[in-house]
Amino acid sequence: MDFAFDARTEELRAKLLAFMDEHVYPAEAVAEEQRAALASPWDTPAVVGELKAEARRQGLWNLFLPDGEYGAGLTNLQYAPLAEITGRSPHLAPTATNCAAPDTGNMEVLAQFGTEEQKKQWLQPLLAGEIRSAFAMTEPEVASSDATNITTRIERDGDEYVITGRKWYISGAMNPDCAVFIVMGKTDPDGADIRRQQSMVLVPRDTPGVTVERAMQVFGYEDHSHGGHAEVVFDHARVPVANLVGEEGGGFAIAQARLGPGRIHHCMRLIGMAERAIELMCRRAVDRTAFGKALAQQGVVQNWIADARVTVEQLRLLVLKTAWLMDTVGNKGAHTEIQAIKIATPRAVAGILDRAIQLHGAGGVSQDFPLAELYASARTLMLADGPDEVHQRSLARRELKRYL
Repeated sequence: MDFAFDARTEELRAKLLAFMDEHVYPAEAVAEEQRAALASPWDTPAVVGELKAEARRQGLWNLFLPDGEYGAGLTNLQYAPLAEITGRSPHLAPTATNCAAPDTGNMEVLAQFGTEEQKKQWLQPLLAGEIRSAFAMTEPEVASSDATNITTRIERDGDEYVITGRKWYISGAMNPDCAVFIVMGKTDPDGADIRRQQSMVLVPRDTPGVTVERAMQVFGYEDHSHGGHAEVVFDHARVPVANLVGEEGGGFAIAQARLGPGRIHHCMRLIGMAERAIELMCRRAVDRTAFGKALAQQGVVQNWIADARVTVEQLRLLVLKTAWLMDTVGNKGAHTEIQAIKIATPRAVAGILDRAIQLHGAGGVSQDFPLAELYASARTLMLADGPDEVHQRSLARRELKRYL
């Protein structure tokens, strides 16, 4: 593996770093001020639209999609350092560049498994940033860490599917621009193979029987970053059979294909969050005095900063290795590494952010710094896309299998 970035990556890194300095960071406070004045907390601040227009003008758009027909055509290894940069402002930069979850995963699903009509109706507007979307899999009544547990039914009735079930923590569903859900449910609950019982269907938000019941809070506050998280009820919602994504019984396999890139994208951005935390730690340490000397001269603070730097460098190498393997041997060949970064990165970054919060005292948990919100994101990612323990279980089995 060559550790040097190629010429295209370096060019995009330079443009993206300048975009962050000139547009994104100054827009953070503006976005908060505009949001406070909006009629609904889920409406999008005007500055976000301005950022999207500028990013698109500069060619910093759909960077995550490796398919050159739909996106920038970058490899995972090329995209990794760019995602890290956007992770420094995770609630603005990914949206500004049309690289925000859950739209990224949904676009990947549609690009890989969608019909031409589905691509025309939903993928093209998503690629253009004209609409948003949501992915509805997690359910409140079952342990959704095991996707075979889901109980939502997708029953065929003539030329339609009838969807009945309750989902929650459906990211993006509170956003008024959310136009479509990709819903995972069971079409064959009595099938012999538990991983062939599930299917995915496209359900427009305005479908009768679809109710966005409430916003779900994260650590006691509402997450506005990509349209909030919602509890959504599907009460005999009907959609055409043509809205099936892929084939009946293919939902589990599609979910795995979707979550592989999603996991590494999260980890890439988490490294950017950690870098932002280290920067804030250092600035605070040289700016504040306690017990007669600068915080930067306190041994414990120096240890925190040193440990954070070592941790970030280790994580970055593992994430880059994983990206390289995904490019060279595919997602299956990189299975161990994908699980390793999903286990290691959120946990380690949450620890760095925790120390950064401690260094900032009361300010660290306030709205005056981004640390509390970053911490909530990092800690949530220890649950999202499969809890850590699920990945540990699978990874351990893979290791042990060699000795059985």
